[in-house]
This record gives sequence, structure tokens and C-alpha cells, in this order.
Amino acid sequence: MPDYPQAPAWVGEILHEGIVIPAHPLALTRQRKLDERRQRALTRYYHAAGSGGVAVGVHTTQFEIRLPEFGLFKPVLELATETLREQDAAVGRKTVRIAGICGPTKQAVAEAELARETGYHLGLLSLGALGKTPDNALIEHCRTVAQHFPIMGFYLQPAVGGRLLSVGFWREFASIPNLLAIKIAPFNRYQTFDVVRAVAEAGRANDIALYTGNDDNIVLDLLTTYTIPKSDGAVSLRMTGGLLGHWACWTKNAVALLNRCKIDREGGQIPADLLTLAGKVTDCNAAFFDAANQFAGCIPGIHEVLRRQRLLENTFCLKSEETLSPSQSEEIDRVYHAYPELNDDVFVATHLDAWLAG
Repeated sequence: MPDYPQAPAWVGEILHEGIVIPAHPLALTRQRKLDERRQRALTRYYHAAGSGGVAVGVHTTQFEIRLPEFGLFKPVLELATETLREQDAAVGRKTVRIAGICGPTKQAVAEAELARETGYHLGLLSLGALGKTPDNALIEHCRTVAQHFPIMGFYLQPAVGGRLLSVGFWREFASIPNLLAIKIAPFNRYQTFDVVRAVAEAGRANDIALYTGNDDNIVLDLLTTYTIPKSDGAVSLRMTGGLLGHWACWTKNAVALLNRCKIDREGGQIPADLLTLAGKVTDCNAAFFDAANQFAGCIPGIHEVLRRQRLLENTFCLKSEETLSPSQSEEIDRVYHAYPELNDDVFVATHLDAWLAG
């Protein structure tokens, strides 16, 4: 049997406890070069806000960082690791570092090895680039990558580059020994349930931490207990935390939200106001992610919120055509005014100068 490298035990323990994991954006200058000062400031913000992990090199970081004309994949990974190590050392914490891994097998293996070399704990394995590859070949791809680095599964919605994946795929995928967690982000209740069911049926409910990536359904995902019937008895599963682009902004309040969801779900009574809050969070996400335009402005939308907080200088993406959609800024205005309790502007303003220093 092939060897599958394992992450430190504390990584799995933290993932099972449930943490906030922001998907890290990319800070660019007006010349569309890496803005190292603001990139570090973002990482410091997530750490200070109480995030238990950070995901770098993922969709929100822009997949284009891997292109030769930009050559930013390694520098961005290294910058986040260096900054998180400094922040952890300063306060005596351990932050889970997750690197995005994508592409065909040769590329994915190279990215996994780079992630290991640059100090990451596991790789978020995106399968969008494999198109219509059949399940058996897809599983072989995943196992090959996992033989180089511990992994976190990723069901990415097709609207932003993902692909549909069957229950059978997820059941087989769940058998990979060093699979620590799965980010479930199809933005679809049926497909979300497919993953939960597959993990239960594979007998890995106690081994694999489930994380919501459904930015359109964050609160309800965190409150739901799934009960999956099996021949040897029913199995209950929950999403313990979230790895979300939405949590790349207003992160301090995201940490408070997750903590509240944990308390209320353990208590067995879900207050009505928490269900109302679920709708507010989804409404904010519609504005940030540009749902009205099939998510065309999902990355610039997050940038715009961070720009308003002065964490970013601008909303630029590596692709110049990737901009806010018409009326998206007005939609962000609307949710800002409708739900002022959800932003963390005061927290950011209090600490911004320190995060930008150095």
C-alpha cells in the first residue's frame, strides 16, 4: 500500500473542532503587481480576527497567480506562511495553513510538493481542470496527489469553474487515508447532501471534517445535523466550520457567528433570530458575490468591501476585465446600510495601521 503523508495531529483536531478559514484574496498595486504590504496586512487581519486557518492559492486568491506571466504562486504562498508564523509566535497560537492545489496530475503534484516545502499543512484539491475525466481516473488523480501531501476535498460550484461529482466518486474519495476534510461548495442542496451521505456511507464520519463552502447558505449549513441511515445504524454529521470567500471580509464577525452557531446547535434549540440572521448573511453574499450576474464579480466584490475598509488600495484583479458588475457597488451599499451589525469596520479601523506597518 502506498505511503500517505500525514498532517500534524493538532491540525486534524482543530479542523474537527470547527474554525473560520477565510479564502485569502490577492492584494495588487495599481500596476497589477503584488502589493506585499497589503497582502501581509490581510493575513494579519485574519489572524487577529480569530481565524483558525487561512486558505491561500485558492479561487479567491485568483487561479491566474500560477500563470508564467505573473509567477505569483510561490511568492504568495511564502508570504502567507511567513506572516502566519510570525503572528502565531507572537501570541502562542497554531493556525492551519491550507494551500490551493489544482490542474492536471503533474501540475497538482508539483503544487502539493511546493505547498509542503513552503510550510503548509494540507492542500485544498480542486478538480475543475479535469473536465469530464471519469470517476476512476479522477480518484487515481486524487490518490496520486495525496501520496505527496495531505488533502482537503473541494466540491466547487460549476459557475466558477467546478464540475459535477457523483455520490460514487465522493464515497471512493472518502477512503483516501490522509483526507482530513472536505469543503462542500456546490451552492446546491442536493449536491451538498451527496457529499455528506458519501462520507457517512464510507464509514469516515469520525475521520473527515466537513466544512461549508456554500457562501449562499452559511448559517443553515452550520446549524444543520444530517442523519444518514446505514445498515448498522444511523450516523449523524455536521459541518464543523467554513472555508469561505465570504469570510475574507467582515471576518471578526464571522468568528463570532461560528461560535454562536456552535453554542446554539449544541444546546439543541435554534433561536428564531439566528434563522433571520441566516437570511441577512445570504443577502450580503448575494451582493459581495454578484449573484445577480452569475457571480461574475465575486472576487472584485470581496475586494470592494476590503477597499472600503482600507485593507486594499483597489479592487484590481490580474485579469483586467474582471471588475465589479454594473450596480454591484450599489448592492454592497445596500447591504452595508441594511445590516450594519454584520460588518467589522470598527475592529479593522482600530488595528489597520499596525497591520500595515512593516
